Amino acid sequence: MGYGKRIDILCSLLKKTTTFADVGCDHGYCSEYMLKNGLCEFAILSDISKGSLQKAKTLLSSYIEEGKAKAVLGNGFFGVPKDTQEVLIAGMGGEEIVEILSHEIYGFMPEVFVFQPMLNPDKLRFYILENGGYIERDFTFEGGGKYYDVIVGRKRKDEKKQSYTAMELEFGYDNIRERGEAFLARTARKLKDVQGFLQNENLQEKSREELLSRQERLRKVLNNEVE
Repeated sequence: MGYGKRIDILCSLLKKTTTFADVGCDHGYCSEYMLKNGLCEFAILSDISKGSLQKAKTLLSSYIEEGKAKAVLGNGFFGVPKDTQEVLIAGMGGEEIVEILSHEIYGFMPEVFVFQPMLNPDKLRFYILENGGYIERDFTFEGGGKYYDVIVGRKRKDEKKQSYTAMELEFGYDNIRERGEAFLARTARKLKDVQGFLQNENLQEKSREELLSRQERLRKVLNNEVE
């Protein structure tokens, strides 16, 4: 696709739909991919940054002129209709994505979603499962030397609520089972970081206990000892 590995992978996870919203769209590459490939009939480009939104508007000016796309300056789901069928939110923290989904006025659980949290994916997983979401894919990938979590799913229909263990919430259901190369490489890096922190003799006892607990969980994952 040529947008860079991270964006290419995110685009590959998007499904054909009627209406699509890219929240925090930045340059608008994912919306361009959807429109150029006929994967959506209408796209909403949303960003809180006027500068970023202008980049997307410039890139997609022809689609906007044709009435196939709309640019919205605002935070979260502001300006995004609740009947929008597919939503991409990438590059924000997990807690920030939860705030968007749970907003008392604009929040909703999309029919189909691709979320790529930069931090706290466990909190996002928990919110999705507890608030009518169904996770279809949940894994780690590498792009440009960095590691990213991505959560793909939809609004829960008739299925029973999924039950994640504490380890699955922390590390990702598919990561625990599939043990992909990117996930294991990142986990090994995290373990090394924790071991480095533990060398600090001035650590408070509570911090040391938390790090020791995390070290044990990381070791279990790497040694495939997760039940």
